[in-house]
Amino acid sequence: MSRKVRIAPSLVSAPMHNLGEVIRELVDAGADFVHFDIEDGSFVPVMNLGTKVIGDLRPITKIPFDVHLMMNNPEWLIPQVIEQGANRISVHYEACPYPRRVLRQIVESGAVAGLAFNPKTAIPDLDYLAPYLTFVIVLTTEPDGFGDPFLEEVLQKVTKGKQDDYLRELEWVVDGGVSLDNVKKVVEAGADTIVVGRYIFKNGDIKGNINKLRSKLN
Repeated sequence: MSRKVRIAPSLVSAPMHNLGEVIRELVDAGADFVHFDIEDGSFVPVMNLGTKVIGDLRPITKIPFDVHLMMNNPEWLIPQVIEQGANRISVHYEACPYPRRVLRQIVESGAVAGLAFNPKTAIPDLDYLAPYLTFVIVLTTEPDGFGDPFLEEVLQKVTKGKQDDYLRELEWVVDGGVSLDNVKKVVEAGADTIVVGRYIFKNGDIKGNINKLRSKLN
């Protein structure tokens, strides 16, 4: 590949009993970000991680923490997430009546702002968000379905985005069901960053699994 594709392991798939050691292993394996899914039990019907875990893990490493707020009306939680140590924050287009306002809040609070889209949601005109929007997350499984199939057809959103004069300048992130079996298709579609959960923590071999992904990317 002519560009480096970043890998963001999703902590929600990690073993919860020893997250400090998990972070150290991810850093040693060369992860580019650590991805946190923070849910409200309403926008998505589960609650796995809270904000405290971000602050507890922050002293271990300087690797960027990438926080995906999978919740309705996320504005109230953004200051707390940044205080805990988030470097990147994404919110859902479907959950924000006024996305420009929310993205501006993230940027003015000192973090990088992203906008996430569920599989059913088409990518709209985003030019008006240009002052604040840095990355787009395209979900390729139904959110928090745990085992739901990878939706290859959703990758067309990335491919189309990369053909747009404005959108191609954004960082395109693919999140959901990414594994060794489909990562080549994900990158060929145009992904700049891949969020990977279950595959990275498979069989407890974090470094080996990340190395396999890197080899496939190259």
